[in-house]
Amino acid sequence: MENVTDRTSNPFDMRPPCERFVPGYGDANADFHVVGDHPGVHGGLDTGVPFTNDAGRRLQAALADAGLLTATGAEPEPTKTYFSYLHMCAPDDGEPTPSSYDDLERFFDAELRAIAAHVLLPVGARATAHVLETYSAQAWKTDIEMEALHGTELRGSGFLVLPIKDPAKWDDTHHDRLVEALDTLRSTDFRREADLGRFSAGNDPYLVR
Repeated sequence: MENVTDRTSNPFDMRPPCERFVPGYGDANADFHVVGDHPGVHGGLDTGVPFTNDAGRRLQAALADAGLLTATGAEPEPTKTYFSYLHMCAPDDGEPTPSSYDDLERFFDAELRAIAAHVLLPVGARATAHVLETYSAQAWKTDIEMEALHGTELRGSGFLVLPIKDPAKWDDTHHDRLVEALDTLRSTDFRREADLGRFSAGNDPYLVR
């Protein structure tokens, strides 16, 4: 199923209740959805694109090596990949408040469900905890230890999740570990789709997750 928009930046015209925000960016028909924390952590206020600060460029380089980007920089060129933040607004003073995270979660959730990617790539501890608690059945048995979770597939009911350690905290091994994990994942049938078209008239496929 294809989405109705080919817009790259803010394809669903999200308008959160703040003056400065970094909207989602990428392929609205993505297979991979990269989920960050907020612009104060993972950048984008200058470019309007998530993950374009120094640490974000480090992540971009790994995603490019794994085939999820065809170009990196202030306006990366994604291949079946989408980027967004749990909290798209710029925090007023350092970190967003818990109530602010709660208020903006509706925008993130609406966008995540509109994209309907097959694989969620949460970046950092907060995004990983939220994704596991909200979109998987893995939270109860998963310790949020990002060094151990980095590049590790977490399968089960719900989305397939592959957590990523915050690139600001990477050492020389994290790039290669992520690239290898994504290469391995992409070589499998990660979409896990079933064709229900055989139950209807005609020859058109009807793929569902």
